[in-house]
Amino acid sequence: MLALLHTSAVHVPVFDALRDAAHPGLELRHHVDAGLLERARRDGPEAVAASVAAVLTRAVSEGARAALCTCSTIGGVAEAAAAVAGVPVLRVDRPMAAAAVAVGPRVLVLAALESTLAPTAALIEEEAQRAGRPVEVRTRLVDGAWPRFEAGDVGDYLRRVVEAADSATGADVIVLAQASMAPARESTTARVPVLASPAPGLAAGAHAARRVRPGGLGHPDPGVPAGE
Repeated sequence: MLALLHTSAVHVPVFDALRDAAHPGLELRHHVDAGLLERARRDGPEAVAASVAAVLTRAVSEGARAALCTCSTIGGVAEAAAAVAGVPVLRVDRPMAAAAVAVGPRVLVLAALESTLAPTAALIEEEAQRAGRPVEVRTRLVDGAWPRFEAGDVGDYLRRVVEAADSATGADVIVLAQASMAPARESTTARVPVLASPAPGLAAGAHAARRVRPGGLGHPDPGVPAGE
C-alpha cells in the first residue's frame, strides 16, 4: 500500500485516476490535511515537521509500505521524516526535477503559491548537482492564480497557468511546481517541454511501495521507469 499525503482534497481523484490508468492493483491510502499547508505558509515548512511525521507514522501503522507527499511546499520535511516513519517517503516533484535538469540548464519554475518557489528551486539545484549538470533556475509566480484555486474556479486557475507557460521565454524547460497545475500541461502551446509532477511522482511511489520491505528507508532513484 502507498500512502499519499495531500494538503488539498482536489488531488485525491487525480491520483486515483493515475493509479487506475498506469498502476492497476496498487492500493492507495489518502491522508488530507489542508492545515499543514496553511501553517507552513505562515510559519515555514519546518513548523509542520512533527505533524507530518505523525501522519506518516500513522500511515505506516495502517500498512503503508511507502509514502508520497503531493505538496511541494512541505515535500522536503516529508522526505526528512522517513527515518521516523520507517519506510521510504518521497516528494512528488523529485522525479520531475530530475527530468527537468536532463532537458537543459535553463529551468523556469512556475508556481501559483509563493511558498512553493524556493523549495522547488532548491530541489532542482539538488538534482542538478546529483547529476553533475549545470543549471540556472528562474522562478515566476503566476499572478492571481492561487486565489482562483482557493475559490474553486479551477478553470480560471489553469487558464492563468497556461498563459504564464505560453508567454515564457529564455527557458529550455518549464516546471509546473504544484501538482494542481498539471492539467495545464495539456493546453499549453509552449515551445519547450512543460513538466508536471503527478504521473512521474506516482510512478516513483508505486515503485517504492512494491519493492521495499517493511522497515526500508530512503527514497528511490527518481529515474525509475514510468511503468513501474
